[in-house]
Amino acid sequence: MAAIRGREAFRGRGRGRRNIRGGRKNGFASGRVEEPPGNGESDVSDVPESEPEVEPDVSDQASADEEDAQPTGSAYHALLQAFQQAEAKDKPRRKRRKLDHPTNIVEEVQSIAADLDEVEETSPADEEEVAEVAQEDDLEEDEDTSDPFEVHFANPDQNELSQRLKAISDNQWTMERLKTSDSGKCVLQTPFSNHKVTSRRKLKTTRDIKLKHRLVSNAENVLGQFSDLEQAIVPSIFDHQDILFGGRTVQNAGRLRHITSLHALNHIFNTRDRIIKNNAKIAREQDDEDIEFRDQGFTRPKVLFLLETKQSCVRTVEAMTQLCDFEQQENKKRFLDSFSLPEDKFSDDKPEDFRELFEGNDENEFRIGMKFTRKTVKFFSKFYNSDVILASALGLRRAIESGDPKKKGSDFLSSIELVIMDHADAAFMQNWEHTEYVFEHLNLQPKDAHGCDFSRVRNWYLDGHAANLRQTIILSSYFTPKINALFNKHAQNVAGRLRYTPDYTTGIIETLNLGIKQTFSRFDSPSFATDPDARFKYFTSTIIPQLTRLQKPAEGGQGILIFIPSYLDFVRVRNYFAGSTATQNISFGAISEYVDPTDVRRARSHFMTGRQSMLLYTGRVHHFHRYNIRGVKRVVFYGIPENAAFYKEVVGFVGASLGRGEVRKRDVGVRVTFSRWERMELERVVGGGRVGMMVGGGADVFDFV
Repeated sequence: MAAIRGREAFRGRGRGRRNIRGGRKNGFASGRVEEPPGNGESDVSDVPESEPEVEPDVSDQASADEEDAQPTGSAYHALLQAFQQAEAKDKPRRKRRKLDHPTNIVEEVQSIAADLDEVEETSPADEEEVAEVAQEDDLEEDEDTSDPFEVHFANPDQNELSQRLKAISDNQWTMERLKTSDSGKCVLQTPFSNHKVTSRRKLKTTRDIKLKHRLVSNAENVLGQFSDLEQAIVPSIFDHQDILFGGRTVQNAGRLRHITSLHALNHIFNTRDRIIKNNAKIAREQDDEDIEFRDQGFTRPKVLFLLETKQSCVRTVEAMTQLCDFEQQENKKRFLDSFSLPEDKFSDDKPEDFRELFEGNDENEFRIGMKFTRKTVKFFSKFYNSDVILASALGLRRAIESGDPKKKGSDFLSSIELVIMDHADAAFMQNWEHTEYVFEHLNLQPKDAHGCDFSRVRNWYLDGHAANLRQTIILSSYFTPKINALFNKHAQNVAGRLRYTPDYTTGIIETLNLGIKQTFSRFDSPSFATDPDARFKYFTSTIIPQLTRLQKPAEGGQGILIFIPSYLDFVRVRNYFAGSTATQNISFGAISEYVDPTDVRRARSHFMTGRQSMLLYTGRVHHFHRYNIRGVKRVVFYGIPENAAFYKEVVGFVGASLGRGEVRKRDVGVRVTFSRWERMELERVVGGGRVGMMVGGGADVFDFV
């Protein structure tokens, strides 16, 4: 009965908080910017003195439902007494006056709908669940010490933790090359310590993972047995190690999504069930003042999915709902209406990786919170009341930076314990600064308490080590220096970090079979910082004179496409073509991601008909549109594309011109300029067996056919 009385106390508390809340909801609909709640003073300023004191509405630690609540041991008695007093008086509460009005009727309707969505109904089953938790607690008094969640988050060995934290600060890592079924490179780094390293677990099926009971059946049906490649990374995922996986493809993207979603759900349910058990213990042993549980963070959100499009968000949500049978999914229709679109807008002639990324709703600014109870998942929950946040880097940055300056902040990211970033290579094609900004704001000490009960906060949070226990999973189709730098800087996990690089022994150049001469020219570049200047100097002093000396064919113009991966380099080259005397006799067009579609069509038409002999073309515009450029006879790569598929597709423009009989074979060619700082990009194109010789050898010109 003690557990049930505790339940009733929190039900009363929840109603009181809703009655005094007032104002618009701090959540958001599609297109609305989330304003994280500020401190709790204004939320309780209008409460009459005769009413029981309640905590601010922004607290994730004190929800209206014990399944979601994270109450304090000492606060519990005060709340129970307050509820009894309020029940005796049974007098209506005064509504808070609404001061900030929406500027238009649309915002007002959205605000009212959002407020209605916050109302949660209780049912007789709630008391049964609390009783079940109390019974489970009697049966499972001792936690499973072999559970990775227990070892890493709940009760880490303090001596071992101290040693590993010191090793990370001193940049001391032990490295181990793990065997994989393929020829990929899989390296595990672990902070050095005197602790005996346990053998790596072998996880062949989902039955080998310590999962919450409600996930076991669906996990086996959806995932079942892991492939050889999955077995290389799954142990690190479920052992809470950081992962940088460079082998994401269209074919394995769905499996990776289900694996990471299963891990996220398991982590959330582990956290939630532990808190409920401890709440039941507190309710049962409320006279014991010495009872203490360290089972929480500063705020409630524990998992962050960084995704690229709204449609990818829909796919992730579908993966989670396939893995767990929720009896209710609140606001699911609203979510689908806002985030999902039919995935049939592109024809089959577009590459499959392009269709996988941009099919459906490809909007890139979004964020949404999800809250889980034992039987329900709720969409569009407030960030501070959410268990999972799904967002794009741009959407999350807008949520942090916008709104009332007094409420601006990233406190809702202070207790994130799992970050899953899918399609990092696609994020790289956006503004990478947004991603860096989000990672810089993870696991910072919160500026406001947000109703936090510090007696329940884990010690490593209080010591400022949350970033060292957070797990970071980054899935990408390929690596770039910036992706590597992000991982090296922010993946400082005491459990270790795993990096998987696919086998690039055979480069993409081997798959072309077009019979087109491809010349790679290495230029001298003293440092990475000065590489853009060295590249521009080589291009203007060596490549441009060669292009201007080419004899113009009698018909059709020169047909030279200049592919420029970076937009900054594109601007520099475009300005040179427009203002230099060396190019004053060259007619050229330019297509970038910022060019109006009408101007794009005009430039493509003029290039195809020969009215313009050269066309400047950026890597990002190819990423977003995958244009099929006609009239290409020669290609000059100002730099090697990060995505090796772009190299194949652009060289394919020349092959298509040959196939249509628009040009003779002796008049076609490909020229690539590169420096020693492009080793990763070069390896994916020419193959790992050649890259060492090309980067560090004596020769600086290499021909392929």
